[in-house]
Amino acid sequence: MALILCLPLLGWLVIRCAPIESAPVVEKPNIIIILTDDMGYSDVGCFGGNFVPTPNINRIAKSGIKLTHYYSAAPICSPSRTGLLTGMYPARWNFSTYLDNKKHNRNAEQADYLDPHAPSMARFFKNAGYVTGHFGKWHMGGGRDVHNAPGFENYGFDEHNSTYESPDPDPLITATNWIWSDKDSIKRWDRTKYFVDRTLDFMKRHKGQPCFVNLWPDDVHTPWVPRTETEYTGKFPMNPEEEAAFKLVLKEYDVQIGRLLDGLKSMGLDKNTIVIFTSDNGPLPSFRGSRAAGLRGSKLSLYEGGIRMPFIISWPGHVPAGTTDETSVLSATDLLPSLSNIAGVNLPNDYKGDGKDRSKVFFGKASARDMDLYWEYGRNNLAFKYPKERDKSPNLAIRSGEWKFLMNSDGTDAQLYNIVKDKNETTDVAATQPEVVKELKDKLGKWWASLPKLKPEEIK
Repeated sequence: MALILCLPLLGWLVIRCAPIESAPVVEKPNIIIILTDDMGYSDVGCFGGNFVPTPNINRIAKSGIKLTHYYSAAPICSPSRTGLLTGMYPARWNFSTYLDNKKHNRNAEQADYLDPHAPSMARFFKNAGYVTGHFGKWHMGGGRDVHNAPGFENYGFDEHNSTYESPDPDPLITATNWIWSDKDSIKRWDRTKYFVDRTLDFMKRHKGQPCFVNLWPDDVHTPWVPRTETEYTGKFPMNPEEEAAFKLVLKEYDVQIGRLLDGLKSMGLDKNTIVIFTSDNGPLPSFRGSRAAGLRGSKLSLYEGGIRMPFIISWPGHVPAGTTDETSVLSATDLLPSLSNIAGVNLPNDYKGDGKDRSKVFFGKASARDMDLYWEYGRNNLAFKYPKERDKSPNLAIRSGEWKFLMNSDGTDAQLYNIVKDKNETTDVAATQPEVVKELKDKLGKWWASLPKLKPEEIK
């Protein structure tokens, strides 16, 4: 029997119900997922950042809800993006670090690109009547010597403009065979503006149709190259680890998010567009942890600073405005089932995701998580570089309720933290909680053993 959406007279809850001839047709919401690149937990003002004012990103929080326990699927770009798109742990698709050339990928025991048969949120939404666009960084296949990566259409995207690390780089931002160049028509400091322009143009041309958009800028990833003509007169480009350069890039990034919000409003789309703002993984450099609110770790680390991300969702009139949820634990893998439920998108019967429908949380109903979360970063010592000293984590982790347990895949370096009481992971309590360690070590070991493994000789 066909399914349609109907709206009860009371409340905001969207449910599936049997067709009723006189029921009004409910307009499907547009969805824009803003996936910032390498943004720290506290880069922006609404999450405690004080680098520069971020009034436009704060606007999203004022009209929506902030989640303080949201996790990316990995502490680095390629697997974290795979987890979000598929709703599955990226290790299931042989991603455990960033994609590079074929030799690197072989050494890392991972695939060269995301299997085109993998589940895709964009494909599911497209099949449900959405028009789909991807504007920004991809990094799930393509670039360097990987010339056979499947095109965007294989993952369900109708339109795209993307960077060097994709199967179809936009020539305006890839004048040379590299990630960026001063020869690019669209300069490094204008790339977020360009992706916002493409998003607004897409929304305008498809007004009247439900739109699903990945807006995935490559800011605020290094190198930080601010506009030199008006804001910086020193060396070019700035030292990529200079805080002054970061502040200028973050300031411009916020301006462009404001242009997106203003553009949606001018088109009359702001009231029926779900806007999600988050990051793919933690920051690097982290300026001594100041970009992660003091959380331990950074990009490349399974400590909180590498995987706990800022997260805001706004949908005026539906998501409670100006609220903060400090209880609910969510993962990037939850977005696919949660957004699908909200939009009335039926998932295939054979889809076996690792996420959980947490849509009620988005509407203000905080709840504890009844499903564990798992992470893997790194399968050997050949292709993985970790942060130094205390920010270097073991390569596996699990969060189960109030506990977070980490260990290496060979069982060494076991660490246990009460992540609710000790979010900065300062006190390892493994020695005093042997039963918890035993239980979580067993769970984590079994999970890791269940993952597919690619040996170098198996990768063509």
